[in-house]
Amino acid sequence: MAETLNGLKRTIMCGDVTETSIDKKITVMGWVQRKRNLGGLIFVDLRDKEGILQIVFGEEINKGAFEKADTLRSEYCIAVTGMVVKRESPNETMKTGMVELKGEELKILSESETPPIYIKDDLDASENIRLKYRYLDLRRLDMQKIFKVRHKTAKAIRDYLDENLFLEVETPILNKSTPEGARDYLVPSRNYPGMFYALPQSPQLFKQLLMVSGFDKYFQIAKCFRDEDLRANRQPEFTQVDMEMSFVEEDDVIALSEGLIKKIFKDILDYDVQVPIKRMTYKEAMEKYGSDKPDLRFGMEIQDISNIAARTEFGVFKGALENGGSVRAIRVPGAASMGRKDIDRLGEFVKTYKAKGLAWITIKDEGIKSPIAKFMSEDVMNEIITKMEAEKGDAIFIVADKNKTVFAALGALRLELARKLEILKDNKEFNFVWITEFPLLAYDEEEQRYTAEHHPFTMPMDEDIQYLESDPGRVRAKAYDIVLNGEELGGGSIRIHDTKLQERMFKVLGFTQEKAWERFGFLMEAFKFGPPPHGGLAFGFDRMIMFLCNTDNIKDVIAFPKNQNAYCPMSEAPNVVDDKQLEELSIKTVKKDKESSEE
Repeated sequence: MAETLNGLKRTIMCGDVTETSIDKKITVMGWVQRKRNLGGLIFVDLRDKEGILQIVFGEEINKGAFEKADTLRSEYCIAVTGMVVKRESPNETMKTGMVELKGEELKILSESETPPIYIKDDLDASENIRLKYRYLDLRRLDMQKIFKVRHKTAKAIRDYLDENLFLEVETPILNKSTPEGARDYLVPSRNYPGMFYALPQSPQLFKQLLMVSGFDKYFQIAKCFRDEDLRANRQPEFTQVDMEMSFVEEDDVIALSEGLIKKIFKDILDYDVQVPIKRMTYKEAMEKYGSDKPDLRFGMEIQDISNIAARTEFGVFKGALENGGSVRAIRVPGAASMGRKDIDRLGEFVKTYKAKGLAWITIKDEGIKSPIAKFMSEDVMNEIITKMEAEKGDAIFIVADKNKTVFAALGALRLELARKLEILKDNKEFNFVWITEFPLLAYDEEEQRYTAEHHPFTMPMDEDIQYLESDPGRVRAKAYDIVLNGEELGGGSIRIHDTKLQERMFKVLGFTQEKAWERFGFLMEAFKFGPPPHGGLAFGFDRMIMFLCNTDNIKDVIAFPKNQNAYCPMSEAPNVVDDKQLEELSIKTVKKDKESSEE
């Protein structure tokens, strides 16, 4: 039967009991990690969020406590009072391994059934089982460490931004639907039948309104929601560190953000981030790494060999160049030893990025090997090798196509080879880079119109505004992303604060004036009243915690995440609701059969 505390107070956490506590009487509380009965002595490892403490119960210490201890099982919740003594057999791998507690009094606060998962670090249970019993999964010390880091990181952020005169302001969760790229989560209104609120994909419009309000510097550790198909490390609800500032330019936002990054990594990991952080334009990133979030921890940069390829008889090269594309290559040190089957697999890999195929050259002791050697002279082949600075043992991989396809294929191949060859296996560095001068707009082939690369409120670069209508694809944005080890850590921009320019932007995006006012009218109305120049940035908070905790799974850093199908195995959300609730909301559900859903 469960006992109550009845006035008993915990005096110290299990993980904090060290040699300084010897000869002190203490009370600890927690969960039974394991029990060992050695006859006259029973040893219990007691766990709380700070660590594990060994407790010894003996008939000579207290017979009643000893007998009660014999009934303990894993995950019983207990309270123990006793004297701290020096351990006869120290365990130097434990923080508390030099001491133990003599159990004089024992209260069983609650019993536990046999848990469906082991409460231990490095658990190998399936993800869905861990999510179904998430409250048990979170008892594990390695999980609790993650959430300590999350808490301390949030505190470091708040301290830094407070010191820099930011105000933390909460923005609405229930708002009007203003699509920003992904589908909105919609919430029906009972008071306005047939109408819906939308959960925010970001606080974008409201933080701009706060600048119009004269708040000057705003931040929020904000919940955001996107109803999209989940890819790796995406969740339907996530957290971002959202910031906005008035009377600033790009350099001001970047400098402020670098200071925040430096503080976080110093406070949490005692790691010194060197500032200013390197900057690279979008154009340079794409041409060198095939990605707007390049991983700079290794080389294998993309090289343009179009001028050399033009002198070959290889039809694929000639066709790409005649269609306005290019021929580009990467050099992979030590890859000449790869087997033909492995290289053929790489050819199939690049096809998933719409490349027509993969040409290759290997430089071995016995000479140069390449399936395209017959289409070029020895001089041209050597010129490619010289251009790529290739040496014996290296391989050169070549893709010819439209630039967009070439960059995507070689950028992905570069990362795939780094993984395959374990180039980054023991790499513990943090390599930051700012990517700047993004395209303002991207052309959507399906919809036959331009769409905003970031969002429709991003300021064009001053010298490019003249091309907004005549050559939209040429216009660069005052936008910037901070990239860490090949992952986007955050991004932002300077915003449009001129009503006429904002209207031009909407027109280029295909919005009629009526449609623009229908969707964003409250922002455009506010901009009639003296909006200041402003800009900001949002960090992906969950992704930041992933880096700080050295995990590659976003579900590890969110207390109660959804699975890959946006479903919670623990709470069984989403789920059906009562007919009465639907009636109050003026909603009828339509059950889709298999045939209609496939259509």
